[in-house]
Amino acid sequence: MTYLRVFVVAFWVVALTSVQALAQVDLSGNWVSRQHEDWQDRGPGPEVVDYLGLPINDDARARALSYQTAQQSMPERQCLYYPPQYVVIGPQGIRIWAETDPVSGRNLAWKISGAIDRAPLTIWLDGRPRPPRDAVHPFAGFTTGIWEGNTLTAYTTHVKEGFIRRNGVPTSDQATVTSHITRHANTLTITAIIEDPIYLTEPHVLSRSWQLDVSAQMSPLPAPCVPEAEVPELKGDGVVPHYLPNKNPFVGDVTKMYNIPVEAVLGGAETMYPEYRKKLKDQYVAPQICVRYCCGWGGTNAETSGLKCITGGSAQ
Repeated sequence: MTYLRVFVVAFWVVALTSVQALAQVDLSGNWVSRQHEDWQDRGPGPEVVDYLGLPINDDARARALSYQTAQQSMPERQCLYYPPQYVVIGPQGIRIWAETDPVSGRNLAWKISGAIDRAPLTIWLDGRPRPPRDAVHPFAGFTTGIWEGNTLTAYTTHVKEGFIRRNGVPTSDQATVTSHITRHANTLTITAIIEDPIYLTEPHVLSRSWQLDVSAQMSPLPAPCVPEAEVPELKGDGVVPHYLPNKNPFVGDVTKMYNIPVEAVLGGAETMYPEYRKKLKDQYVAPQICVRYCCGWGGTNAETSGLKCITGGSAQ
């Protein structure tokens, strides 16, 4: 009986350990985007010059101020994807599924669907080594993941240069992204920590949530991109639209609309922190009326959002 007890105890210890090792949260499903979270950045897009809250350095600021959105209409740039961190920057929903070993049934990776402007992302769980530093940088980068309790922590390297905000604020091909993916019932949250030795002086943290929708239909792959000359003057003469130094005409727009000082609009690590408000308290005067994006995440559809707001002196 003693040996039997030892055998039974050992059996259950091994069984429970195996269950715990496999008891990872199921992330699979179609996760739809709810635009009430940072809706301006993810919906209509940020103002042309608004770098508030970004820990950028002078090089990033100079490059952002030279950016013209017409660059995206150049045939050679139309099919360029955003980098992997666009998962938490863009407006799209996502589909997640597991890549399973056909023999052992073990999860080899989690896959996150692509979008019209972002490549599908693979988070490898099988312990494969990271490529050498000078290896090819694909559109999706290279990502490995480990489970930390109920959170999947993913680490992405080998990215292409891209943007940290949809108004030309750049990230380099040396940037890395640490993502913490957590599911709470029917809510999925991804917190991304972006570090970039070229353009950022401190880590930049973004968080985004999605809601499970069993009726949603999302393609795992983006539709094929076919470039064409969208603008007559961009038909291949080699000119890249840009602004020369100190010539960007939109620098003062946020100041005119919201009375936010230009020094704050141009960003920097200091503007990330609540203490920065103390520095601005003697300079800032709230505008008397709202002239843009006045109805919150409902956009300009006041009936849908249930809000009443004033735009240029007229009720909306």
